[in-house]
Amino acid sequence: MNRTIISIAIAISLSACSSLGVEPWEKDQLARADMALDSEKLDLALDDHIYFSKEGSSGGRSLAGGGCGCN
Repeated sequence: MNRTIISIAIAISLSACSSLGVEPWEKDQLARADMALDSEKLDLALDDHIYFSKEGSSGGRSLAGGGCGCN
C-alpha cells in the first residue's frame, strides 16, 4: 500500500517538470515591450538610486566596487 502511494507520488512529481520552458506560440507574449525588464524608466531610476545609496558607490552597476572596500 505504501509503495503504491510512494510510486504514484514520484510519478506525479517527475511529470510536473516536463512542461518547463517557453513554447514557440508563447514567445510573442514575452517579446512585448511591457515585458522587458527595463520597461518602466521611473522604476529603473528608483532602483538605481536605492542600489547606489546602499552600496555607497556610483558609476553604474557594471563597475566593481562598493563602500566596504571588499572588491
